[in-house]
Amino acid sequence: MRIVLKQFHDIAPKVHDRKHAVPDGEAGLTLIEMMIVLVIIAIVAGLVAANVMGRPDEAKVTATKSNIATISGALKMYRLDNGDYPTTEQGLKALVEKTTTPPLPATFPQGGYLSAPALDAWGKPYEYRSEGGTFTIRSLGKDGKPGGEGVDADIEGKG
Repeated sequence: MRIVLKQFHDIAPKVHDRKHAVPDGEAGLTLIEMMIVLVIIAIVAGLVAANVMGRPDEAKVTATKSNIATISGALKMYRLDNGDYPTTEQGLKALVEKTTTPPLPATFPQGGYLSAPALDAWGKPYEYRSEGGTFTIRSLGKDGKPGGEGVDADIEGKG
């Protein structure tokens, strides 16, 4: 019996290296072409940054509306588990940790319904009011005062 060991290059088909002739004008990108592309990218990035950076308060209004929708969902889950929304006295804290204020929740998931106390995009707590079978969550906006216009306007969610 004879064992023959061959290496890959012994059995692979031979490929001849062919160099394609490339005309001088098509050899690649010139420095000028690269500079033009980089300038175009910088202009587009500048326009995008100016539009995004110029509206931080409007972005905070949108974030606050989204947070209110998330809190509303957590409140609805609380109601499904316990039959009613947390009372005004219990507040939104009842979504983070099991309340000791009556009425006590029948069930409370490990980790709570929210992972942290709810704050609006300006770092202020939401106002919560429970009216029996409904609730109202409110952010006082940028200025932190009732009423207002634009980014200072109150943002409200009801359920």
